[in-house]
Amino acid sequence: MINVFIIGSKGIPAKYGGFETFVEYLTKRKVSENITYHVSCLGKNNDEFYYNNARCFNVKVPDVGSAKAVLYDLMSLQECIRYIKENNLTNSIVYILACRIGPFFAFYKKQLEKMGVKVFVNPDGHEWKRSKWNYWIKRYWKFSERLMVKHADLLVCDSRGIESYIQDEYRHYRPKTTFIAYGADVKESSLADDDPKLVDWYRQHQVKPFEYYLIVGRFVPENNYELMIREFMASNTKKDLVIISNFEQNAFYQQLLEKTKFDRDPRIKFVGTVYDQELLKKIREQAYGYLHGHEVGGTNPSLLEALASTKINLLLDVVFNKEVGADGALYFTKEQESLSQLINMADQYTQEQIELLGAKAKNRIISEYSWEKIVSDYEQLFLNS
Repeated sequence: MINVFIIGSKGIPAKYGGFETFVEYLTKRKVSENITYHVSCLGKNNDEFYYNNARCFNVKVPDVGSAKAVLYDLMSLQECIRYIKENNLTNSIVYILACRIGPFFAFYKKQLEKMGVKVFVNPDGHEWKRSKWNYWIKRYWKFSERLMVKHADLLVCDSRGIESYIQDEYRHYRPKTTFIAYGADVKESSLADDDPKLVDWYRQHQVKPFEYYLIVGRFVPENNYELMIREFMASNTKKDLVIISNFEQNAFYQQLLEKTKFDRDPRIKFVGTVYDQELLKKIREQAYGYLHGHEVGGTNPSLLEALASTKINLLLDVVFNKEVGADGALYFTKEQESLSQLINMADQYTQEQIELLGAKAKNRIISEYSWEKIVSDYEQLFLNS
């Protein structure tokens, strides 16, 4: 029996982003009887519970501001060490999601090494490039990443682009890496076309099925909202641009409004967040097209979900997006008129062209990014390590 301790996500049941959804599916779709998962969860107490047949342990972390995530990982790691020692576990792997604890990593790694425990790290994306961080936090992220790459037994990259970056940037450490992608679900939404939830949502936002382009993602500058809104406004499309994002009380929203004056274009519709996953899936399925401007990070969950559900996907031409979309998407650059012309072109697609592109997009997910494949890849990795 192999015991796999997963730290770095906020825990399960998943209520948040990519890592949480990953841990949810990894435990829910588990096939092997020879793996036991132990999942760290950010909690209000230090209770232990079982979910998806995984042992989940809450870690109560004091509120120390922006350092809370670092402290959470350290406290989770300490708890893993305590549990392994107390239960005399001999066959264990600690899998750390993201590179937050680099300066402290060597200290704990020595302890784990003495106990015969391997440590795997998922380096995530280029966190040190994100605009929300100030200069010093970006410096910390980069430094932390370097130290975690240096000391990890294995780096599990969810993007070939990230794997290439790790191998190139840190080649003097000769890092051991492997690639296992993030996953997506290709099952259609359970909501019918006339479901009151869907009909009410369309009515509330004055949107019609297949008469809108869609953006879903964190409302941050590096996801290129300004570029996509400007280009959409410059296009000739009669369709709406529906933006599902947490824009409320966001200073970036006000900056964008002042720069682009998008409030003068009735096609641009910020609709807030949609937490109902079946409703969100249905909204994706009934979008005419999906716009994706992410350029920081590896395999992006919202892109996988779009390819699984939306037939026309217009992606920013960067290595991470091309790796995922391949021939199942259309690509735009940051040059003026690149996206607006692409939207004009997509508007003229015949039903046959739309269906063909949609089939290619979905096949990308089925062949390379299905949760069945991802879970199987991880189980093989853990069992053979």
